Amino acid sequence: MAFPSENSAVRLAACDCLTPLGDATATHAALLRAERALQSTPVLGREGGDAVPMALLPGRALDEANPPAWLHALGTLLAPVAGPDWGTARRPVCVTSSNFGVGSLYALRRTGEAVHAAHGTPHGSVELVRRALGWGENVAIFSHACVSAHLGLVHASRLLAAGAAEEVLVVSYDFLSPFVAGGFHALKILNVDLPAPYQDRAAGSIGLGDGAAYAVLARERGDFAIGAHSLHNEMFHFTANKPDGSGFAAALAPLAAAAAGRRLWVKGHGTGTLEAGRLESAAVAQAFPGAPLVGWKGSLGHTLGSCGLVELAIAAAALRAGRTPGTVGSASPAFTDTVALAPFDNSGFDGVVCASNAFGGAHAAFLLSHA
Repeated sequence: MAFPSENSAVRLAACDCLTPLGDATATHAALLRAERALQSTPVLGREGGDAVPMALLPGRALDEANPPAWLHALGTLLAPVAGPDWGTARRPVCVTSSNFGVGSLYALRRTGEAVHAAHGTPHGSVELVRRALGWGENVAIFSHACVSAHLGLVHASRLLAAGAAEEVLVVSYDFLSPFVAGGFHALKILNVDLPAPYQDRAAGSIGLGDGAAYAVLARERGDFAIGAHSLHNEMFHFTANKPDGSGFAAALAPLAAAAAGRRLWVKGHGTGTLEAGRLESAAVAQAFPGAPLVGWKGSLGHTLGSCGLVELAIAAAALRAGRTPGTVGSASPAFTDTVALAPFDNSGFDGVVCASNAFGGAHAAFLLSHA
């Protein structure tokens, strides 16, 4: 569904992300150089297993520590938005993720060490972060697989449009664990191969990555505008999309209407799976003829519920720099001729459509442009 009454754009007052390649600026620069953060890593951490492509923060083990090993890095990223001014009635916080503290929950089950229990649930994980950052208690939690961050952005935009908040902080974090990696490995889409998003090849594969990001949305402050949010859920299958691609088309249609006559590029989901990549690239080519399509998970891995916010921060960095990274890790032949394999100058474009897709046919997209 689109949100016509709330579709007046809000401003992106601040944003940044954390990936194994650094913050948004450093990650954008590395992507322009076609660097890959993915490395072959035992899928079950200290318990071994097949070596699969994962991108972990430098020095972080896959197995969870106590307190969680990612907490310090997340706190450093969020230092600009720490303190009691956030989490109040007029400056609420939205936290999104698909994994939260599941690494601690897995560690509890494997080791029996009760110290992990407090951080294993979504509420416990978010409470740990809230206390570490000194936020107030007005913190909402959203989780719907790989469109989780988009839900937080939609909620923040609606609060601002209704005048119910002055500014809204959206935070997302997903850090890998043997539980997460093992689950995708069991589906056989996380395998020994490196991902090649949108490449037409014999077998598909994905990578997984640590990722976190934040965005401050406001009504009058910021160089970029976010608008034309669209959400669509096919409710078709636990993991698959409708074979006709209608779910992708339905999610993009409101964006195409809102941006009619504008020259856009598209930041797609692009995990490296074959069916979803084929359906997504075809739907993008139909909705936005000639628009370059890029995906960055061939370098960063899939940051799961946080990908929408992580990749928003990188897209904003690309708009600032005037250069869009290409689809790292892929090569010809691509599913469509609009897949951009190399970096390109984006100064002649009016904005970017940022899209994400999730298990079960959930889709989300929004338009990011200069304010």
